[in-house]
This record gives sequence, C-alpha cells and structure tokens, in this order.
Amino acid sequence: MRTVGVEEELLLVDPASGDPKALAAAVLARAAHEDPGQDVFEKELFGQMLEFATHPQSDMGDLGAEIVRCRKEAAGYAGRFGCAVAALASSPLPVSPSLTVNDRYLWLADRYGVGTRDQLVCGCHVHVSVESDEEGVAVLDRLRPWLPVLAAISANSPFWQGGDTGYASYRTRVWERWPSAGPTELFASPERYHRRVKDMVATGVILDEAMVYFDARLSAHYPTVEVRVSDVCLCAETAVLIATLTRALVETAARDWRAGRPPLDHSVSLLRLAAWQAARSGVEEDLLDPVTMEPRAARDVLWSLLEYAGDALTDTGDAAQAEQGLATLLSRGNGAREQRTLLERTGSLREVVTECVHRTQG
Repeated sequence: MRTVGVEEELLLVDPASGDPKALAAAVLARAAHEDPGQDVFEKELFGQMLEFATHPQSDMGDLGAEIVRCRKEAAGYAGRFGCAVAALASSPLPVSPSLTVNDRYLWLADRYGVGTRDQLVCGCHVHVSVESDEEGVAVLDRLRPWLPVLAAISANSPFWQGGDTGYASYRTRVWERWPSAGPTELFASPERYHRRVKDMVATGVILDEAMVYFDARLSAHYPTVEVRVSDVCLCAETAVLIATLTRALVETAARDWRAGRPPLDHSVSLLRLAAWQAARSGVEEDLLDPVTMEPRAARDVLWSLLEYAGDALTDTGDAAQAEQGLATLLSRGNGAREQRTLLERTGSLREVVTECVHRTQG
C-alpha cells in the first residue's frame, strides 16, 4: 500500500485581534528547546508562517491523528508567546509580511520583488510513494486534469488584505505568480522530465531545482510524487480527504500506465483554465470536467473522481470514508464557504480568524 505524508503551512495570529504575528523564529526555538530531536516543524518564507510535515503513513486514520497532533503541538508552542495557529490559506486581515532572513529568501525577495512579498499564503502538499521515477512521471502525466478538482475541494482563501476577493482559493492565483508554477505538459519519460528541470534552472530565472513549482512534481528528497495544488484546509478532516483522494488518484494513474492506457492530452492552456475555474468557484458552481474540459456541476465532477479512483479506494479500504467525506464537504462547504458564512454571521473578519483558530484544532 502506498504511503502518504502531508505538509501543512499554518498562519501565526494574535488570538484576540486575529492579526498575523511574525513569531515563527521564537516558536521554532521553543519547539527545539522542548524537543531537541523534533523534525516536524520548519521555518517558511515569512515569519507569520509555520510549517509541519507528518511522517509517511499507510493508514488514513493514523495520518489524520498525526495531523491533529501536529496542529495541537504547533498551537501549544505558539501559545507560549501569546500566539495561536490558524489553518487559513491567506490572511483575512491586512498584513505586512516579515521575510525570514536567510540567503535563499533574500535572493527570492531581490529577484522577484513584490511577487515575493505577496506570497504570505499557506498550502498543503501531499506526498505519495512511487516505485521509481518512471512510474512517478507516468503518474504526473495522468494526474494533470484531476488536480484542479483537488484544489476546488481544498479552497480556503476567499479573503485578502481585508476584503473578499471573489475567489474561493485566492492563494492559488497568488502562487501562479512564481515563474515556474502551474500545470505542465506531458513528459512521457523520466529523461524528459529531468531534462526540463535542468533546462529551467539553466535559464537563471529560478534559483535551483527546489524552485520548480509544478502543480505536481517528483520529490527531490523522497521516492514520492508531490502534489502541491491544495490550500491548507481549515478542518483536519478535509486534509485527510485530500490525502485519501490524492493517493487513490496516484494509484489509479499507475494502474492505467501499467495497463497501457495513455494520459489525456489536454493542453496546458486548458489546464490553466480548469485551475482558474476551480480557484474562482471552489465546489459552489461549475468545474471543468477532467475528461471533456467542458463545464459541469462541481458535485458531478466530485462524484466522477470517486468513480474514476473507485477501485483504488476500495482496495485501500477508504471508499466509504471518501464518499462520506465528500458528502459532508458538499453539505457543509469547504473552508472558503465556512469563512464567508462566519463573516455573514459575525460581520467581522477578526471574528472569522478567531473562530478559525478554534476550528484548526477541531
């Protein structure tokens, strides 16, 4: 059974005012002091962000428990400094990002200017194990049209600098400003994949291989495919749903490859439109159907994902949980809908952040 690991980026906020707080360095120092061997929490681009990574898990119940535990530990460390963590993919309140000072981040700030300063956004990356680069590239080629569906499910960034953006996932629109971000063409082989990465680095436009911000890529450090399209999810249950569906899509893609079924040959232009539509409406309106690239009700597209990956979900014992998870999501809404509902009820973005602090820990 394929293992799955999740990386989540959390926003550090004042629990009373909701304002983002640049306290990541202090929080990480506290974590290292209290647990010298910890390898879970890491710095990010800005001081208002804190990242954690789970260990690889094969059981989704274990993965969910670890996500919840990591969120609670992060909240505990942050609480030592009168701070809290919120699983928000963008700050609802105005913020001036504080760059984490190291050589890499200083290079990014100098190279990309305001494009870097806008990147105070929090994502969720899912790593799924693969047997080889050959299998991994075959999976990447076949995942492409399904990635906007995962982005729509996870959408959790409707607000930006104190206002409603009109998007369910504005984070994904901000992320697209990196020159290497977004969907990719078909690679067909590991050699073509690695040559493309090498050629991109050779341009000097990006710093190194770690800056190849494809929507899905081969991990440079682990034998995994890394899917990078999702917002950090407000509820841990949604993060587990994203991980469950991602593993099933990876397994289904690998089976299609072994069976000799070719990938869908959608252009990058169409994939960009599908990603934009997912960011705009989340699961509230139409998405572009991954097979036909024509508008279709989001609910129907989500159920078609379950059908497409159904055998893989059944084989891992995740089919019932995935179906229930999608049904709950469609009824309750994703993080974007929950945030907007909170604003309608309270009339205050500060109250939205405060409530999201509680929901982050369940």
